[in-house]
Amino acid sequence: MANKAITSRDVDFGQWYTDVVKAAHLADYSNVKGCTVFEPNGYAIWEKMQQILDKMFKDTGHKNVYMPVLIPESLMKKEGELINGFAPEVAWVTIGGQKELDEKMCIRPTSETLFSDYYASKVKSYRDLPLKYNQWCNVMRWEKETRPFLRSREFLWQEGHTVHSTSAEAEKETRDMLELYKKFFEDYLAIPAITGKKTEKEKFAGAEYTLTIESLMYNGVALQSGTTHYFGQKFSKAYDIKFLNKDNELEYAYQTSWGLTTRMIGALIMVHSDDDGLVLPPNIAPNQVVIIPIGSSDEVNSLSKDICDKLKTENISVYIDDTDRSPGFKFAESEVNGIPVRIEVGARDLDKGIITIARRDTKEKIEVKKDIDIVKFVKDLMNTIQKDMYDKAKARRDRMTYEAHTLKDVEDIMNKEPGFIKAMWCGDEECELKMKEIRGTKSRCILENAKPIDDKCVVCGKEAKDLVVWGIQY
Repeated sequence: MANKAITSRDVDFGQWYTDVVKAAHLADYSNVKGCTVFEPNGYAIWEKMQQILDKMFKDTGHKNVYMPVLIPESLMKKEGELINGFAPEVAWVTIGGQKELDEKMCIRPTSETLFSDYYASKVKSYRDLPLKYNQWCNVMRWEKETRPFLRSREFLWQEGHTVHSTSAEAEKETRDMLELYKKFFEDYLAIPAITGKKTEKEKFAGAEYTLTIESLMYNGVALQSGTTHYFGQKFSKAYDIKFLNKDNELEYAYQTSWGLTTRMIGALIMVHSDDDGLVLPPNIAPNQVVIIPIGSSDEVNSLSKDICDKLKTENISVYIDDTDRSPGFKFAESEVNGIPVRIEVGARDLDKGIITIARRDTKEKIEVKKDIDIVKFVKDLMNTIQKDMYDKAKARRDRMTYEAHTLKDVEDIMNKEPGFIKAMWCGDEECELKMKEIRGTKSRCILENAKPIDDKCVVCGKEAKDLVVWGIQY
């Protein structure tokens, strides 16, 4: 039976999303317009993401730093493309205390300028390079329409900024980080990812090119899930980042940046969750297992504690729900919060020599002997859940990925059951804008080294250059 507090996702997807966020206590609206409160359940997911990604970054040679939250206008303006690209979203500080500032400062929308200014003072020789830094922080972008996790004025993210002595090394970094992101999405979030290159119109302001991860939500709407950018020498020339190369000649450095945000929590909700609430893959769930004692006999309490202790020794995140609530309430709460595995320990079951284990993703209940090797069983079950959730999401993504050879094809798909559309493109921005007239359809990415599906542009009929994935976006 569906949770009565949650609208069916097939009736009103937007309301369903909001209902899940609130029912699972992930976030709440605040009196600061456009900003949300991260509640403990939501922040715990972000902490788990941070923990995993931080290790992945450090394992690949990156170090964490922290930059100021304010950027002087003169510093921001040094790279023209960046300030022009972010101008509509920048929030400015003009007064400090009760005194008007000599120079207004923006609250960082991103930190390329700060890192570049810092690198200019630190990079002197090729021996100083590469510098591979990452920052965990908040940023502010003055969004007009907001929704928890997906789009808000203040959000949390990580932003990597690296500087290199050669273009080849910097471009390798750009692609290596894209693959790291893809691995995180698929192995931990259980979300299949499409990767490719953004068009000139859609690339990051100031980048030579942008690579992207695109994922498809349950309702067929695309979500830009992470990006990596190759800057070449654009920022190093603007901020005078020079080094003596091996030939003892001054040369401008090569830079990259890359980032993932709390938008990933929104992706988790919209790909996996259902009308009973949140559904989390075990690899990213802050609480992987909940044990619910039914009754208060010594045997029930003793076995519950024994199972909990055994699972904890194997680094499985588990807790006993011993609150003064009914078993039915506890079952429903574990479901709405998306806990992957529920273990029910009840007196009646113990009389029969069994305990009951429930999967959140399929709601299947499994009866097992009470003296089973519980650690092995739970580990195997979580691996199965993780794989099944990925396979289910991929099957839906693949079913909702189409080919289009004419604009009529695009219209029919987007008006019937939207998803990813593969279609050829001539490279002309006018054709991108023409596609946007169809329910806001935009280019998601250019598929690199992909086999063409046609020789003509789906919009204008001229000779095609690239196979592009198109979609409606959040």
